[in-house]
Amino acid sequence: MAKQVKTIGVLTSGGDAPGMNAAIRAIVRTAIHKGLEVKGIMRGYAGLLQEEIVDMNSTSVSDIIHRGGTVLYTARCQEFTTADGQKKGAEICRKHNIDGIVVIGGDGSFRGAGKLSALGINTIGLPGTIDLDIACTDYTIGFDTAVNTAMEAIDKVRDTSTSHERCSIIEVMGRNAGYIALWCGFANGAEDILLPERYDGDEQALINRIIENRKRGKKHHIIINAEGIGHSSSMAKRIEAATGIETRATILGHMQRGGAPTCKDRVYASIMGAKAVELLCEGKSNRVIGYKHGEFVDFDIQEALSMTKDIPEDQFQISKMLVR
Repeated sequence: MAKQVKTIGVLTSGGDAPGMNAAIRAIVRTAIHKGLEVKGIMRGYAGLLQEEIVDMNSTSVSDIIHRGGTVLYTARCQEFTTADGQKKGAEICRKHNIDGIVVIGGDGSFRGAGKLSALGINTIGLPGTIDLDIACTDYTIGFDTAVNTAMEAIDKVRDTSTSHERCSIIEVMGRNAGYIALWCGFANGAEDILLPERYDGDEQALINRIIENRKRGKKHHIIINAEGIGHSSSMAKRIEAATGIETRATILGHMQRGGAPTCKDRVYASIMGAKAVELLCEGKSNRVIGYKHGEFVDFDIQEALSMTKDIPEDQFQISKMLVR
Protein backbone atom coordinates (compact mmCIF):
# COMPACT_ATOMS: atom_id res chain seq x y z
CA MET A 1 0.00 0.00 0.00
CA ALA A 2 1.33 3.50 -0.89
CA LYS A 3 2.75 5.42 2.01
CA GLN A 4 0.53 8.40 2.83
CA VAL A 5 2.48 11.65 2.84
CA LYS A 6 1.25 14.32 5.23
CA THR A 7 4.20 16.71 5.46
CA ILE A 8 6.49 17.66 2.59
CA GLY A 9 9.93 19.19 2.91
CA VAL A 10 11.63 21.15 0.13
CA LEU A 11 15.29 22.05 -0.26
CA THR A 12 17.60 23.47 -2.90
CA SER A 13 21.09 22.04 -3.19
CA GLY A 14 24.28 22.69 -5.15
CA GLY A 15 24.55 25.70 -7.44
CA ASP A 16 21.62 28.10 -7.52
CA ALA A 17 19.62 28.51 -10.71
CA PRO A 18 16.99 31.05 -11.83
CA GLY A 19 13.57 29.42 -11.58
CA MET A 20 14.24 27.59 -8.32
CA ASN A 21 11.93 30.04 -6.54
CA ALA A 22 9.15 29.31 -9.04
CA ALA A 23 9.53 25.60 -8.25
CA ILE A 24 9.50 26.25 -4.50
CA ARG A 25 6.34 28.35 -4.85
CA ALA A 26 4.60 25.66 -6.87
CA ILE A 27 5.57 22.92 -4.40
CA VAL A 28 4.29 24.88 -1.41
CA ARG A 29 1.01 25.96 -2.97
CA THR A 30 0.25 22.59 -4.58
CA ALA A 31 0.90 20.83 -1.28
CA ILE A 32 -1.36 23.25 0.62
CA HIS A 33 -4.06 22.79 -2.02
CA LYS A 34 -3.90 19.05 -1.35
CA GLY A 35 -4.15 19.50 2.42
CA LEU A 36 -0.50 18.84 3.23
CA GLU A 37 1.88 20.70 5.50
CA VAL A 38 5.13 22.07 4.08
CA LYS A 39 8.53 22.56 5.66
CA GLY A 40 11.27 24.62 4.09
CA ILE A 41 14.76 23.23 4.65
CA MET A 42 17.33 26.02 4.55
CA ARG A 43 20.77 25.67 2.94
CA GLY A 44 20.27 22.26 1.36
CA TYR A 45 21.49 19.09 3.03
CA ALA A 46 23.72 21.16 5.32
CA GLY A 47 20.63 22.89 6.70
CA LEU A 48 18.85 19.56 7.07
CA LEU A 49 21.65 18.23 9.26
CA GLN A 50 21.63 21.45 11.28
CA GLU A 51 17.81 21.28 11.56
CA GLU A 52 17.33 24.66 9.87
CA ILE A 53 13.71 23.82 9.13
CA VAL A 54 10.86 26.33 8.92
CA ASP A 55 7.12 26.07 8.41
CA MET A 56 5.92 27.38 5.06
CA ASN A 57 2.52 28.59 3.91
CA SER A 58 1.09 30.29 0.87
CA THR A 59 2.29 33.70 2.07
CA SER A 60 5.83 32.36 2.51
CA VAL A 61 6.16 32.12 -1.27
CA SER A 62 4.39 35.32 -2.26
CA ASP A 63 6.35 37.61 -4.61
CA ILE A 64 9.23 35.21 -5.21
CA ILE A 65 8.46 33.80 -8.67
CA HIS A 66 10.28 36.65 -10.41
CA ARG A 67 13.40 36.51 -8.23
CA GLY A 68 16.62 34.76 -9.14
CA GLY A 69 18.52 32.51 -6.76
CA THR A 70 16.69 30.57 -4.06
CA VAL A 71 14.87 31.90 -1.01
CA LEU A 72 15.80 28.68 0.79
CA TYR A 73 19.50 29.35 0.15
CA THR A 74 21.87 26.58 -0.88
CA ALA A 75 25.12 25.03 0.26
CA ARG A 76 27.34 22.05 -0.37
CA CYS A 77 27.55 19.44 2.39
CA GLN A 78 30.41 16.97 2.62
CA GLU A 79 28.90 15.31 5.71
CA PHE A 80 25.82 14.26 3.76
CA THR A 81 27.99 12.23 1.36
CA THR A 82 28.70 9.82 4.25
CA ALA A 83 26.44 7.01 5.43
CA ASP A 84 26.31 8.51 8.93
CA GLY A 85 25.29 11.90 7.54
CA GLN A 86 22.56 10.36 5.41
CA LYS A 87 21.20 8.35 8.34
CA LYS A 88 21.21 11.48 10.49
CA GLY A 89 19.32 13.36 7.75
CA ALA A 90 16.61 10.68 7.60
CA GLU A 91 16.28 10.70 11.38
CA ILE A 92 15.88 14.49 11.40
CA CYS A 93 13.16 14.19 8.75
CA ARG A 94 11.26 11.76 10.94
CA LYS A 95 11.79 13.98 13.99
CA HIS A 96 10.09 16.85 12.13
CA ASN A 97 7.38 14.54 10.70
CA ILE A 98 8.68 15.06 7.16
CA ASP A 99 7.72 11.96 5.19
CA GLY A 100 8.36 13.35 1.71
CA ILE A 101 11.04 15.68 0.33
CA VAL A 102 11.46 17.50 -2.97
CA VAL A 103 15.12 18.11 -3.78
CA ILE A 104 15.91 20.77 -6.38
CA GLY A 105 19.44 20.51 -7.74
CA GLY A 106 21.81 18.56 -9.96
CA ASP A 107 23.33 15.09 -10.10
CA GLY A 108 25.03 15.36 -6.70
CA SER A 109 21.78 16.47 -5.11
CA PHE A 110 19.99 13.50 -6.70
CA ARG A 111 22.50 11.07 -5.22
CA GLY A 112 21.62 12.45 -1.80
CA ALA A 113 17.92 12.18 -2.63
CA GLY A 114 18.38 8.53 -3.57
CA LYS A 115 20.05 7.83 -0.23
CA LEU A 116 17.17 9.46 1.68
CA SER A 117 14.68 7.42 -0.31
CA ALA A 118 16.52 4.21 0.57
CA LEU A 119 16.25 5.21 4.24
CA GLY A 120 12.46 5.50 4.04
CA ILE A 121 11.91 9.18 3.19
CA ASN A 122 9.89 9.51 -0.01
CA THR A 123 11.99 11.73 -2.26
CA ILE A 124 11.48 13.42 -5.64
CA GLY A 125 14.21 15.30 -7.53
CA LEU A 126 13.81 18.33 -9.77
CA PRO A 127 16.61 19.20 -12.23
CA GLY A 128 17.88 22.61 -11.12
CA THR A 129 21.11 23.59 -12.89
CA ILE A 130 22.09 26.16 -15.48
CA ASP A 131 24.43 23.64 -17.12
CA LEU A 132 21.75 21.48 -18.85
CA ASP A 133 23.97 18.51 -18.03
CA ILE A 134 21.40 16.13 -16.51
CA ALA A 135 21.06 13.27 -18.96
CA CYS A 136 17.45 12.27 -18.33
CA THR A 137 15.98 15.63 -19.34
CA ASP A 138 16.04 18.04 -22.28
CA TYR A 139 15.36 20.95 -19.90
CA THR A 140 16.86 21.98 -16.58
CA ILE A 141 15.63 24.79 -14.37
CA GLY A 142 17.78 27.87 -14.94
CA PHE A 143 19.37 27.04 -18.29
CA ASP A 144 17.07 29.25 -20.35
CA THR A 145 17.72 32.28 -18.14
CA ALA A 146 21.46 31.68 -17.99
CA VAL A 147 21.86 31.31 -21.73
CA ASN A 148 19.82 34.48 -22.36
CA THR A 149 21.91 36.38 -19.79
CA ALA A 150 25.10 35.20 -21.49
CA MET A 151 23.74 36.03 -24.95
CA GLU A 152 22.94 39.61 -23.96
CA ALA A 153 26.37 40.08 -22.39
CA ILE A 154 28.12 38.69 -25.47
CA ASP A 155 26.17 41.08 -27.71
CA LYS A 156 27.60 43.95 -25.68
CA VAL A 157 31.15 42.61 -25.85
CA ARG A 158 30.74 42.16 -29.58
CA ASP A 159 29.91 45.87 -30.01
CA THR A 160 33.13 47.02 -28.40
CA SER A 161 35.13 44.23 -30.02
CA THR A 162 34.02 45.49 -33.43
CA SER A 163 34.76 49.10 -32.54
CA HIS A 164 38.34 48.21 -31.61
CA GLU A 165 38.73 45.53 -34.32
CA ARG A 166 39.65 42.98 -31.68
CA CYS A 167 39.48 39.27 -31.18
CA SER A 168 37.40 38.49 -28.10
CA ILE A 169 37.36 35.24 -26.17
CA ILE A 170 34.23 35.05 -24.02
CA GLU A 171 34.11 32.28 -21.45
CA VAL A 172 30.70 31.00 -20.37
CA MET A 173 29.72 28.63 -17.57
CA GLY A 174 28.62 25.02 -17.79
CA ARG A 175 31.21 23.01 -15.85
CA ASN A 176 32.22 20.22 -18.25
CA ALA A 177 29.15 20.65 -20.46
CA GLY A 178 29.15 22.88 -23.52
CA TYR A 179 25.43 23.63 -23.89
CA ILE A 180 25.59 27.31 -22.89
CA ALA A 181 28.58 27.76 -25.19
CA LEU A 182 26.86 26.02 -28.10
CA TRP A 183 23.63 27.96 -27.75
CA CYS A 184 25.46 31.29 -27.40
CA GLY A 185 27.61 30.39 -30.38
CA PHE A 186 24.46 30.07 -32.45
CA ALA A 187 22.63 33.05 -30.96
CA ASN A 188 25.56 35.46 -31.01
CA GLY A 189 26.91 34.51 -34.42
CA ALA A 190 30.31 33.57 -33.03
CA GLU A 191 33.22 32.87 -35.33
CA ASP A 192 34.40 29.97 -33.17
CA ILE A 193 32.75 27.81 -30.48
CA LEU A 194 34.97 25.75 -28.19
CA LEU A 195 33.12 22.87 -26.53
CA PRO A 196 34.71 20.45 -24.04
CA GLU A 197 32.83 17.60 -25.74
CA ARG A 198 34.39 18.37 -29.14
CA TYR A 199 37.46 20.63 -28.84
CA ASP A 200 40.61 18.91 -30.10
CA GLY A 201 43.01 21.46 -28.63
CA ASP A 202 44.25 22.57 -32.06
CA GLU A 203 44.96 26.20 -31.23
CA GLN A 204 46.93 26.71 -34.43
CA ALA A 205 43.82 25.98 -36.50
CA LEU A 206 42.01 28.60 -34.44
CA ILE A 207 44.79 31.12 -35.07
CA ASN A 208 44.73 30.36 -38.80
CA ARG A 209 40.98 31.07 -38.96
CA ILE A 210 41.42 34.39 -37.18
CA ILE A 211 44.12 35.46 -39.64
CA GLU A 212 42.09 34.31 -42.64
CA ASN A 213 38.97 36.12 -41.44
CA ARG A 214 40.95 39.33 -40.95
CA LYS A 215 42.20 39.06 -44.53
CA ARG A 216 38.56 38.70 -45.63
CA GLY A 217 37.74 42.00 -43.94
CA LYS A 218 36.23 40.80 -40.66
CA LYS A 219 36.45 43.55 -38.05
CA HIS A 220 36.16 41.22 -35.07
CA HIS A 221 36.48 37.58 -34.15
CA ILE A 222 34.24 36.25 -31.37
CA ILE A 223 35.28 33.00 -29.71
CA ILE A 224 32.83 31.43 -27.25
CA ASN A 225 34.86 29.31 -24.86
CA ALA A 226 33.22 26.82 -22.49
CA GLU A 227 34.18 26.74 -18.83
CA GLY A 228 35.21 23.10 -19.19
CA ILE A 229 38.06 24.23 -21.47
CA GLY A 230 38.84 27.45 -19.60
CA HIS A 231 42.22 29.21 -19.61
CA SER A 232 40.74 32.06 -21.65
CA SER A 233 43.21 34.70 -20.46
CA SER A 234 46.30 32.69 -21.36
CA MET A 235 44.69 31.69 -24.65
CA ALA A 236 44.11 35.36 -25.47
CA LYS A 237 47.78 36.18 -24.88
CA ARG A 238 48.92 33.39 -27.17
CA ILE A 239 46.50 34.37 -29.92
CA GLU A 240 47.55 38.02 -29.77
CA ALA A 241 51.23 37.05 -29.93
CA ALA A 242 50.62 34.76 -32.92
CA THR A 243 48.29 37.05 -34.91
CA GLY A 244 49.29 40.57 -33.93
CA ILE A 245 45.57 41.25 -33.37
CA GLU A 246 44.57 42.73 -30.02
CA THR A 247 42.82 39.92 -28.14
CA ARG A 248 40.86 40.22 -24.92
CA ALA A 249 39.35 37.58 -22.65
CA THR A 250 36.05 38.14 -20.87
CA ILE A 251 34.92 35.62 -18.27
CA LEU A 252 31.20 36.09 -17.64
CA GLY A 253 31.25 34.02 -14.46
CA HIS A 254 28.48 33.95 -11.89
CA MET A 255 26.43 36.75 -13.45
CA GLN A 256 24.95 33.88 -15.51
CA ARG A 257 23.40 32.38 -12.37
CA GLY A 258 21.59 35.54 -11.32
CA GLY A 259 18.76 37.71 -12.53
CA ALA A 260 15.04 37.34 -12.99
CA PRO A 261 14.11 33.99 -14.56
CA THR A 262 12.68 33.92 -18.06
CA CYS A 263 9.06 33.01 -18.74
CA LYS A 264 10.11 29.48 -19.71
CA ASP A 265 12.01 28.94 -16.46
CA ARG A 266 9.09 30.26 -14.41
CA VAL A 267 6.50 28.11 -16.18
CA TYR A 268 8.46 24.87 -16.54
CA ALA A 269 9.78 25.05 -12.96
CA SER A 270 6.24 25.63 -11.70
CA ILE A 271 4.91 22.61 -13.58
CA MET A 272 7.76 20.43 -12.32
CA GLY A 273 7.17 21.59 -8.74
CA ALA A 274 3.47 20.75 -8.91
CA LYS A 275 4.16 17.34 -10.47
CA ALA A 276 6.65 16.54 -7.71
CA VAL A 277 3.93 16.99 -5.10
CA GLU A 278 1.53 14.88 -7.16
CA LEU A 279 4.06 12.03 -7.26
CA LEU A 280 4.55 12.19 -3.50
CA CYS A 281 0.79 12.11 -2.99
CA GLU A 282 0.70 8.95 -5.14
CA GLY A 283 3.21 7.34 -2.76
CA LYS A 284 6.07 7.55 -5.30
CA SER A 285 9.68 7.91 -4.23
CA ASN A 286 13.19 7.86 -5.70
CA ARG A 287 12.02 9.64 -8.85
CA VAL A 288 13.42 12.52 -10.91
CA ILE A 289 11.12 14.69 -13.00
CA GLY A 290 12.37 15.52 -16.48
CA TYR A 291 11.18 16.98 -19.76
CA LYS A 292 11.54 14.77 -22.84
CA HIS A 293 10.06 15.13 -26.32
CA GLY A 294 7.66 17.86 -25.23
CA GLU A 295 6.33 16.08 -22.16
CA PHE A 296 7.03 16.12 -18.43
CA VAL A 297 8.06 12.62 -17.35
CA ASP A 298 9.72 10.94 -14.38
CA PHE A 299 12.54 8.43 -13.99
CA ASP A 300 14.00 6.28 -11.25
CA ILE A 301 16.85 8.28 -9.68
CA GLN A 302 19.44 5.53 -10.16
CA GLU A 303 18.33 5.06 -13.76
CA ALA A 304 18.62 8.79 -14.35
CA LEU A 305 22.09 8.95 -12.81
CA SER A 306 23.30 6.09 -15.01
CA MET A 307 22.30 7.89 -18.22
CA THR A 308 24.85 9.77 -20.31
CA LYS A 309 24.42 12.90 -22.37
CA ASP A 310 26.33 14.48 -25.21
CA ILE A 311 26.08 17.53 -27.45
CA PRO A 312 23.65 16.62 -30.28
CA GLU A 313 25.84 15.87 -33.26
CA ASP A 314 23.48 17.51 -35.76
CA GLN A 315 23.52 20.76 -33.77
CA PHE A 316 27.32 20.67 -33.58
CA GLN A 317 27.62 20.13 -37.34
CA ILE A 318 25.19 22.99 -38.06
CA SER A 319 27.19 25.29 -35.77
CA LYS A 320 30.35 24.46 -37.75
CA MET A 321 28.60 25.38 -41.01
CA LEU A 322 27.37 28.72 -39.65
CA VAL A 323 30.61 30.02 -38.15
CA ARG A 324 32.57 32.12 -40.62
